[in-house]
Amino acid sequence: MQVRMQVRLGALGLLGCVLAAGFAQAQSFPTRPITIVVPAAPGGVSDTMARLVAQRFTTAWGQQVIVENRGGANHAIGAAMVGKAAPDGHSMMVGAETVFVINPTLHSGKLPYDVNDFAPITGLVRINQGLLAHPSLPANNIAELIALAKQKPGEITYGSSGLGAAGHVNVALLESMANIKLTPIHYRGATPALNDVLAGHIMLTSVSLSASVPPYRAGLAKMLAIGSAKRLPQIPEVPTTAETVPGYEAVTWFGLFTTAGTPREVIGKINAEVRALFADQAFLDRAIVPSMFESMVSSPEQFAEFIRSDSAKWSKVLRDANIKAD
Repeated sequence: MQVRMQVRLGALGLLGCVLAAGFAQAQSFPTRPITIVVPAAPGGVSDTMARLVAQRFTTAWGQQVIVENRGGANHAIGAAMVGKAAPDGHSMMVGAETVFVINPTLHSGKLPYDVNDFAPITGLVRINQGLLAHPSLPANNIAELIALAKQKPGEITYGSSGLGAAGHVNVALLESMANIKLTPIHYRGATPALNDVLAGHIMLTSVSLSASVPPYRAGLAKMLAIGSAKRLPQIPEVPTTAETVPGYEAVTWFGLFTTAGTPREVIGKINAEVRALFADQAFLDRAIVPSMFESMVSSPEQFAEFIRSDSAKWSKVLRDANIKAD
């Protein structure tokens, strides 16, 4: 009995040491410059969010925060950098659903990273997509687009920021649900695809509202629909795709991640700072509301569960739409 008691006390003492070490590590974090990797080109949503978060961390902790753009291979190159970094929280990534939901299904066994290489910190923003069309397209809404596509299967082109990117899979989902065939043209980013729609080289693109609303309001393109579940008060005249294709949604999301194995206390400290940023109404009014972003900050555990659920949904969509990597 005495030996058992000593073992239990020893185990409790060891646990206490571990907890104390984790707490001390969180208290001292960060101890050197932080790098936030953006696995995409500069100028996009992930880049913007990374710089906003970096500014907050620098102000809060007095430590330099470097935003490093490492695009390529559908976000895989930048993701691999963070997945292989030291597990201490000094390397982070602002990643889209592509990294955790699309790539693992589309490129199973061929990625330079594994989803288990990362520790979710928090979601950042959710973005509804707009289906933008060149003015010459003889369709002004989803019903007319579906009718036209059935008359001319495969003749209507749309641009995406890459195979398996949000603009690709969201249109593929529409094709599957509406039983139509469109032809994808893949670009190295959403901006080149959008520019080619405005120039009339391609007819459609599914892109974030922050990118699609300005050319729509300027009369340079038609907004056929938005991918939200309900009409948005900022553009109430634009219908949702779901009004014609029930159950359809086109959204993309971005979150903050670090390397797996990073102490929970450090993750908690980072999470708390991001929550404080999104609780600042001045920040929301300046950076989130004008772009029609929706906050999705949460606990690390809630974010991890969201990713699991979203992954199950999109893996089925990719299989049903027969989307495969070349």
